[in-house]
Amino acid sequence: MRVLIIGSINIDDVFAVGQFVRPGETISCRSYARHVGGKGDNQAMALARAGAEVYFAGKIGEDGRFILDALAGAGVDTSRVAVSGIPTGRAIIQVQDDGQNCILLAPGANKDIRPADIDSFLEGWGSGDMVVFQNEISSMDYALAEAGRRGLTIVLNPSPVTESLLSLPVGRADWLILNETEGQALTDSSDVESIAGLLRGKFPATEIVLTLGDQGVRYEGRNGSSLQVPALKVKVVDTTAAGDCFTGFFLADILEGKDVLTALTTATRAAAICVGRPGAQPSIPTRAEVETFDPEDR
Repeated sequence: MRVLIIGSINIDDVFAVGQFVRPGETISCRSYARHVGGKGDNQAMALARAGAEVYFAGKIGEDGRFILDALAGAGVDTSRVAVSGIPTGRAIIQVQDDGQNCILLAPGANKDIRPADIDSFLEGWGSGDMVVFQNEISSMDYALAEAGRRGLTIVLNPSPVTESLLSLPVGRADWLILNETEGQALTDSSDVESIAGLLRGKFPATEIVLTLGDQGVRYEGRNGSSLQVPALKVKVVDTTAAGDCFTGFFLADILEGKDVLTALTTATRAAAICVGRPGAQPSIPTRAEVETFDPEDR
């Protein structure tokens, strides 16, 4: 099974701070770095480092052409990435000493994706192939409908949570991979214990993977099966891209035909490595690193 990611590409400006800047406050950062990011781009990189054959589709501005070199260097096919007259998406990221982050996003070219672009991205793809979406691009309703019409296996990571997300046909997805914040938005519940069950009831034909931070990850299968895998205890440096890393490694195992428990375990290990490193894509490990990872050394 081939996998196509139709998603976002950003330039990330990362500021390390003691604590997040408050209204009316000006602070100096401890350090600054620029990285390639965007949830689509991050997930493509994670899939590639996990050993999958990955194709990527999206839009950048003229200022983002350098990004294609990084993806291609990891083995990602970028022939479906188009260039817009709008600048590349930009993320301003603050990272606290405890590893938590907050992000200010300018969508840029990611919001210049039109139905005609979706048609072009999906040309030659169909039954037996997988397509992965997030919620950082435009024309999502059309993209989900068209992918379904063509018979692709649809994976949706409904992030970030926006008003438009709540109107999307989320139930079209074969796989829903989300965190507890996104789960709360889709179920209108603040009770973490009940979110998985509410999602199961709302999307009965969808395989659900719900990440719960330091509580691990919960799986609810469409056949009624349920699994819980605990999180690994590691020192957190930066949580940026941890969810994307998890998604990429989980899907890589699923694409290889591995069972869900194995895929959840692999993805949990990959995410544990990711949060122990600074940055987005620089923090995503390789398959070899995941296989030899010993959390006791962290």
